[in-house]
Amino acid sequence: MPALLPALALLFFAVPAAAQGVRISNLSDVTFNTIANVSVDQVRSQSVCAFSGLLGGRYRLTASGSGVGNAFTLANGSSTLAYEVQWSGTSGQSSGTNLVSGSPLTGQTMLLSCPVLQTTNSSLIVILRGTALTTATAGDYTGTLTIMLAAD
Repeated sequence: MPALLPALALLFFAVPAAAQGVRISNLSDVTFNTIANVSVDQVRSQSVCAFSGLLGGRYRLTASGSGVGNAFTLANGSSTLAYEVQWSGTSGQSSGTNLVSGSPLTGQTMLLSCPVLQTTNSSLIVILRGTALTTATAGDYTGTLTIMLAAD
C-alpha cells in the first residue's frame, strides 16, 4: 500500500458559452500535492462564478473527465485513479450534488448575483475517496475535467 501519492493534479477547462449568455469563471487547477494519509477522503472545493443572463437565470451544467469514455479518472502511465465531482449552487461548500460524466445537471438557476453583486456563487468540489487512494500506485496523477454551462 502506498504511503504517499505526490502531486495529484487536475486541470480545468471551461467551455465558453457567451453566445447563450451563460458562463463560468474563477476556475483554477486543483492540486492535491502529497497525500500522507491515503485512508482519508481528500476533498478540494473552489468557489466559482456561474452566471446566466437568460430570463430566470436557468442553466445546466455538464462535466466530463479525461478517462476512458470521459470518466472522472486521473492517470499515471497505465495506472488510473477515480475521482468524484460535485456541484453546489452556493459558494464555500465542501459537498454538493454528485455529477455523472456527460449527464447534465439541469434546473440550476443564477440571475445577476454574479458577477454583479459578488465574485462567486457556486462551488465545484473534487473528491479522491480513501477507498480508491488505498489501492492506488504511488506516483504523479493528472487529468482534465471539462465543465460546460448551457442555457436550460
